[in-house]
Amino acid sequence: MQDTIAGDLYGFDAVPFDVTLLRLVSAVVLGACVGFEREWRAKPAGIKTHVLVSLAACLFILVGRELALIDYGGGEVRIQPFGLIEAVTAGVAFLAAGLIFRADGRVQNVTTGASLWLAGAIGLASGAGQVPLAALATALTLFVLLVLRLFDRPHAPRSD
Repeated sequence: MQDTIAGDLYGFDAVPFDVTLLRLVSAVVLGACVGFEREWRAKPAGIKTHVLVSLAACLFILVGRELALIDYGGGEVRIQPFGLIEAVTAGVAFLAAGLIFRADGRVQNVTTGASLWLAGAIGLASGAGQVPLAALATALTLFVLLVLRLFDRPHAPRSD
C-alpha cells in the first residue's frame, strides 16, 4: 500500500521529471525575457508578473497531460481533463482580476493576481497526484517572488 501511495505522489507519467523541469525552467526564463522588457519600459506588469503567468500556463499544460492519463474507472464515466482546467482557471482568473485595480492612475496587485492564478495551477497539479510537479512550480514561484524582487525598480510604482 505504501508503494502505491508513493507511486501516486511522485510519479511523472506523461512527461519525465527531467523534461518537466526543463519545461518549467524554460517557462520561467522566457517569461522573464518578456517581463524584463516590460519592466524596462516601466509598465505595470513587469518581470515577476510575466514569469508567474508563463509558469502557470506551463503548469496547466503539464497537469493536463497528467490528468489525461488518469483512469477514472472506465464505463460511462467521461471526464474531460481540460474541462477541469478551464473551470479552475476561469474561476481563479475571476478572483485574480478582482484584486487588480487602479488607484491614483496606478495599476496595483498585478503580481498578486498572477500568483493567485499560479496557485490554482499548483492546486490542480496536487489534485492530479503530481506533487513533485506542484513542488517544483512552488519553488520556482518563490524564486520569482523573492529573488526577482531584487530587480524591481525602486522608483517605479509597485504592482503587487
